[in-house]
Amino acid sequence: MKHIALLAYPEMTALDLIGPHHVLSMVPGVKVHLVAKTREPVASDMGLLLTPSLSFDDCPDELEVLFTPGGTNGTLAAMEDSQTLAFLRHRGAKARWVSSVCTGSLLLGAAGLLDGYRATSHWSVVPQLARFGARPVAERVVRDVNRLTGAGVTAGLDFGLTLVAALAGEEHARKVQLLAEYDPAPPFDAGSPASAGAATTAALRTHLARFVADVEALADRRDTLARSAS
Repeated sequence: MKHIALLAYPEMTALDLIGPHHVLSMVPGVKVHLVAKTREPVASDMGLLLTPSLSFDDCPDELEVLFTPGGTNGTLAAMEDSQTLAFLRHRGAKARWVSSVCTGSLLLGAAGLLDGYRATSHWSVVPQLARFGARPVAERVVRDVNRLTGAGVTAGLDFGLTLVAALAGEEHARKVQLLAEYDPAPPFDAGSPASAGAATTAALRTHLARFVADVEALADRRDTLARSAS
């Protein structure tokens, strides 16, 4: 049995994780675990309660996949949490795949797991990845050796299906996609800064300005964060 560990932490964005969890659970021969500091329920940023199946201490050392979801305030807190960083660094050193969706890549970067690797994140913070050792790429899903990162939130399904193909083959991934009827036809063409237009993008940048500034502040303390993970 191979093990996939999906990190859960307070105020994470649940949709970053739910899509990958759904499709990865259909990979034959793997066991998908929701892993947190303890097995106590974890509340997402929108109040969804998730129940971890394993604690950090219980999580297998050898993982097929280590995955981190993103968020805003919850991710910032996780980036400063020595236990979370140490867990990621320890399991990430041995995992076959080290991966994330949305701002989860910032958390991987804070743990020192993206140094020199191409990676993506939510569009609002892609440039900041460079401050955490990565080579930023503004693409939906980015693979570099055994690092696989997805862009913001809904990219979790694209990310997940890409990883399913890597683990179980393209034909199996196609069947999983069909079973999920993943055939997106969004009601608005506003899913990226390029398509949303200047006014909508500017409004969201203003809304996210404090978060981006806090990410920059943590980047200034990157060496301290890395030491806490050792």
